[in-house]
Amino acid sequence: MSQHRQLAAILFTDIEGYTAIMQKDEQQAIALKDRHRDVLQAKHREFNGKIIQFYGDGTLSIFQSVIEAVQCALSMQLSLRKNLFVPVRMGLHVGDVIIDNENVVGDGVNLASRIESLSIAGSVLLSDKVNDEIQNHPDLKTVSIGIYQLKNVKREVEVFALEHDGLIIPPKDSLLGKAEVSKKQSQRKREGVQVRFNKPIKSSPEKSIAVLPFVNLSNDPEQEYFGDGVAEEILNSLTHIKELKVAGRSSSFQFNQRTVDLDEVKEKLGVSTVLEGSVRKQGNRLRITVQLVNVEDGFHLWSEKYDRDLDDIFAIQDEIASAISEKLKVTLLDLDTITSSTKIYRHNPQAYDLYLKGRFYINRRGSAIMTGLKHIEQAIDIDPDFALAHAGYADGNLLAAFYGLMPPLQVLYKAKESAEKAIELNPTLSEAYCSLGTFYTFERKWKEAEGYFQKAISLNPNYPQVYYWYGLDLLAWVIGDFDEAEQYGQMALKLDPYSAITHGALGAILFSVGKFKDAIKACKAGLELDAYSFLCRLYEANSYMCLDQYEEAIVAYEKAMKISNRHHFAQNGLIVTYCKMGNLEKARALMHDLKERQAKAYVPYGFTGISSAYLGDVDEAFDYFEKAFENKEPVLLTLKYEPYIPENIKTDPRYTKLLSRMGFPN
Repeated sequence: MSQHRQLAAILFTDIEGYTAIMQKDEQQAIALKDRHRDVLQAKHREFNGKIIQFYGDGTLSIFQSVIEAVQCALSMQLSLRKNLFVPVRMGLHVGDVIIDNENVVGDGVNLASRIESLSIAGSVLLSDKVNDEIQNHPDLKTVSIGIYQLKNVKREVEVFALEHDGLIIPPKDSLLGKAEVSKKQSQRKREGVQVRFNKPIKSSPEKSIAVLPFVNLSNDPEQEYFGDGVAEEILNSLTHIKELKVAGRSSSFQFNQRTVDLDEVKEKLGVSTVLEGSVRKQGNRLRITVQLVNVEDGFHLWSEKYDRDLDDIFAIQDEIASAISEKLKVTLLDLDTITSSTKIYRHNPQAYDLYLKGRFYINRRGSAIMTGLKHIEQAIDIDPDFALAHAGYADGNLLAAFYGLMPPLQVLYKAKESAEKAIELNPTLSEAYCSLGTFYTFERKWKEAEGYFQKAISLNPNYPQVYYWYGLDLLAWVIGDFDEAEQYGQMALKLDPYSAITHGALGAILFSVGKFKDAIKACKAGLELDAYSFLCRLYEANSYMCLDQYEEAIVAYEKAMKISNRHHFAQNGLIVTYCKMGNLEKARALMHDLKERQAKAYVPYGFTGISSAYLGDVDEAFDYFEKAFENKEPVLLTLKYEPYIPENIKTDPRYTKLLSRMGFPN
């Protein structure tokens, strides 16, 4: 019996969710398995790998070269994401193995298997040893995703993800396979992504900062937005420093008082340093004072004043961001250079002023979105080359379509054009790529959407909005990958734990997953931050309705109606609730009112169709769905998986045809 030892790169792969796919569609499962095997065999021949074992939907293989093993994994993953998409997980390690005829055993095999168990579809995970071996190959870039105590592995292992266009990078410290987070990270893990519903991160990573809203010292109280905007631009600049943890805008901007309790900032945001400042604007003169503070002892690490004419506002921002970056290199990051893809562009001050006003209103959501869009339109008219304004205009138009404030066909292509213009002017703007991801989701072009979402994350992994848009719109509603959708929602919350919108988005994802009680907790946590959060109130009501807690649902829907000026989302929710209670009289009265409103102004057709179905008129429901389809209403994305879709819709042959026309992935 031939037996020998050798150093080898060990690769494990498997198809994520294969058992569930087999139970649902055997032919689809077989096709995926065959495609997986064909790509695997072709790429192993190309990169000199040896397949040791096929087992079910998984494989074990070895390589004599670590570089070729990584190149093979990358090439396979990119191939498997084309044509027939195969959701494959991959894990790589290098170590001493025992080869006994056609069997391979050893601690290295076990460790590679554990890393593969951590992986998610579309990613390639590497052990720290593999990462060390490829450091001199600049075409093979990696990102650390945490230190883990793998099952039956004595040492703690730092796990890396291969970084490449088209690959998915899991959120850091979020993986759930056959492992636990190392003792060094266990406290952060318990209080971060693994704990739901707004348990703040109490540990303070050394390389971390919160940018607080700048205090308005001007005589004009309406200039408060100006100080917020200056702080926000500096925050946006810092989020592109990959070595630095930056607290999210919504969480940082809750500290808007003139006197800040640093202990409270540390407790709530889990950061080690704070940038605070003030703005005094008088006529065309501007004084900005900024200081970098250590939250442990209140010691000022750095401070500076800038007296300028308003025409120099972009130069001031540039100076501040550069000065902070330099100070962080010395005091926090211990780096000679900082990896940052951001650049502040200088534009017309009047346009910038209008842009800040526009973003201020868009961030309030509801009908304020339309006010914000008007300000940003004016900014673009004044300065057509203002990339941030184009990105803001794209975001606002997509939100107008999402909330049914405007017919989608009137705003979606405006959003696309503006996002593309923003990228043309500044290719590093994560916001613009996120907007394109959302646009292509609404356009029902799923592969393009996922590519743009992943690009946005790679450019700025600290941008919370991309995680919850991606998690809700594409993963939960379209793909039905509920575990990954929830993971992305939790990541958004980890980045921005004091944002009501982020809590509401997580609540929406949990609702889609069917975790109604958890969704209610998430929404209530958001409502504690903002009692007027329409998104939180809506999904609180939706969850009560699906739990058959009708009285609680009605109270929540009526509150949502009040704070949103009778928004149709909430009104349709009330119709469905009254139908489920058997109170058809109230349901019909609300439906009559909704139709009268629809005759006078745009009210999305999709939810009206769902209400019609609950009232028993299935033909009318599909008439509304047809109008919604023609208008590309985002609500149709919810038809496949959302738990409120009634059975008389799902059992109708027209439902299957509609899903087919939508092009939902299998």
